[in-house]
Amino acid sequence: MGILSNNNTNSDQDLVANFHFPTSQKAIIIFTRNPELGKCKTRLAKTIGDEAALDVYKHLLEHTANVAQKVKADRYVFYSEEINTSDLWSEDTFNRKLQIGNDLGERMYHAFLDLLQSGYKKVIIIGSDLLDLNENLIEDGFNQLETNDVVIGPAQDGGYYLLGLKEMKEAIFKNKNWGTETVRQDTLNDLQNSNVHLLESLNDIDTFEDMKHYDQLKKYYKIHD
Repeated sequence: MGILSNNNTNSDQDLVANFHFPTSQKAIIIFTRNPELGKCKTRLAKTIGDEAALDVYKHLLEHTANVAQKVKADRYVFYSEEINTSDLWSEDTFNRKLQIGNDLGERMYHAFLDLLQSGYKKVIIIGSDLLDLNENLIEDGFNQLETNDVVIGPAQDGGYYLLGLKEMKEAIFKNKNWGTETVRQDTLNDLQNSNVHLLESLNDIDTFEDMKHYDQLKKYYKIHD
């Protein structure tokens, strides 16, 4: 769930404009980078180039949007830099907000706090770079929050692709080396006094090694023997 750094501070008018009354007890958060050439999937771009990496990222975003639309919940897209009004996140399906904070932990904290304070009983954030993510996993995450305090979807690189809360757990958003293999274990260390359910482990796509096994992505690059 790597996201570009963002130092946005919203005015009171912006906050009112971005407020949405819940139509469900459940909410999904999706963090997205604004898709710009040379700024998306930079580790992947080192192998397949900036244009191909951007195409792969757009493909992953479309997959994430399609999966999220199948889940019965309110859906929120949090943009890294600026809110786009005409993109794949249909305004009929997705509410739009800006990320707030200096690192990923701060941005996730503010997003969860925003929606929990808006009245949602269960809030889940999902990564936008997993072709293996499906609506059943997200639904299972919401269901597991009935009897657990926290739900985590482990990513194979040591992070997580899903985090679900029904009340704020501030410690898990602080003092982490975001983007490293220690993030999930450090998070679990902060949750030793909470009931935590782990979902299926999935592969997120950050490098060429992560993506080369997916046939649907091969059209975006040429394999040189």
